[in-house]
Amino acid sequence: MSDPRELVEAALAASSADGCIVIAAEHSETNLRFAANSLTTNGQMRSRSVTVISTFTRPGGTSAGVVTRSVVSLEEVDDLVRASEDAGRDADPADDAAPLVEPYPNDDDWDADPAATSVAVFERFAPELGAAFARWSSSDRLLYGFAEHSMTSYFLGTSTGLRRRFDQPDGRLELNGKSADLARSAWSGLHTRDFTDVDVAALTASLEQRLEWARKRIDLPAGRYETILPPTAVADLMIYAYWTASARDAEEGRNVYAGAEGSTRIGERLSALPFRLHSDPSAAGLQCAPFEIASASSAGLQSVFDNGQPAAAATWIGDGTITDLVRTRSWAERTGRPARPLIDNLILDSGTDAGPTLEEMIARTERGLLLTCLWYIREVDPQTLLLTGLTRDGVYLVENGEVQGAVNNFRFNESPIDLLTRATEIGRSGPTMSREWSDYFRRTAMPALRIPDFNMSTVSEAS
Repeated sequence: MSDPRELVEAALAASSADGCIVIAAEHSETNLRFAANSLTTNGQMRSRSVTVISTFTRPGGTSAGVVTRSVVSLEEVDDLVRASEDAGRDADPADDAAPLVEPYPNDDDWDADPAATSVAVFERFAPELGAAFARWSSSDRLLYGFAEHSMTSYFLGTSTGLRRRFDQPDGRLELNGKSADLARSAWSGLHTRDFTDVDVAALTASLEQRLEWARKRIDLPAGRYETILPPTAVADLMIYAYWTASARDAEEGRNVYAGAEGSTRIGERLSALPFRLHSDPSAAGLQCAPFEIASASSAGLQSVFDNGQPAAAATWIGDGTITDLVRTRSWAERTGRPARPLIDNLILDSGTDAGPTLEEMIARTERGLLLTCLWYIREVDPQTLLLTGLTRDGVYLVENGEVQGAVNNFRFNESPIDLLTRATEIGRSGPTMSREWSDYFRRTAMPALRIPDFNMSTVSEAS
């Protein structure tokens, strides 16, 4: 196969468009899958995609044609470029058009070979997983799940002369523990860059504890309950709040961040608690590309014209106050505000490392619910960001600081932004992974939150 850098340069050289952006992504992946305390499959794979974005300036604006294909050799590049140019010539002027990003100094090692992963990434993890299988088999419990690790090297070049490159490692572990009769179930998951930080014994011990809690079943009606949302459930909700944080949509009155008469809620204090919701490409353990990589434009959040623009740390909510929203370069130019690109990680904390652990929050609960995670989350009302969804794999009743047993699942109706205004306690933030959105967005650090009146709108029969 041709080198991805050669493909980038060949596509740029073949372009006859007014502007051209090329993104080559070299991807390798390895995985382990297991069920009922036994490894079932493992595999490795490699893939490559090349995206060509051709822009044309004409009366009325600038159009863009975007085509992505799996390209192996230089011979395929010309067809890809022509397809992108044909799409660009046929397209209407783009509403998010902006001049292509000009070159700027950076420390990327453009000449380094693409990075890759292999099954060696599981060298420490696999024996620990095998030991867990043995323990669980002897105690009549069943462990299911999968572990996967990938490495993607991005090479981005533009007709302005900009060259950027980033290597993104990405790992995910999901564990599902069940009783031998399959009547009880508990889930745990995490994101990791290299599997060296995965403590299988601790993760499986937590599942064992939850399965023991579930030996006693307590039925509860729908209603509003004091509820402890663990970090993974907070991630489920905060990611959706982030994905809808478009400054354009807010100023045009289409999302929860909209204010009166074309204004936004920037500057509005949501909570007396010192919430800080922020993103930082250099955050330890959550590192992501420090520049925009966009193979498609997305509803006020990303624009293909912004490829290569630097992505600096950004605070979205600071000290409980909405401080900024995601803003493309085009919308920033129109509104006279700074551009704020979407960054591929999200952190919610109190601005310090302090805060109670989840166990400490449970211990000071007089009566309330403890969740495991959420799923099947869907938007009901974009103006309030009202979401609905279901609880999954364990809802527990806490009384006088101790877990009493597992209760039935519920359907909930809540807005993540409204939850921040009503939260009465914020726990200690740490790396976690959303259950619902882990296929799309994994790099998060979240705390547990105490909500005094979480709306469990109906009882669910889901297990």
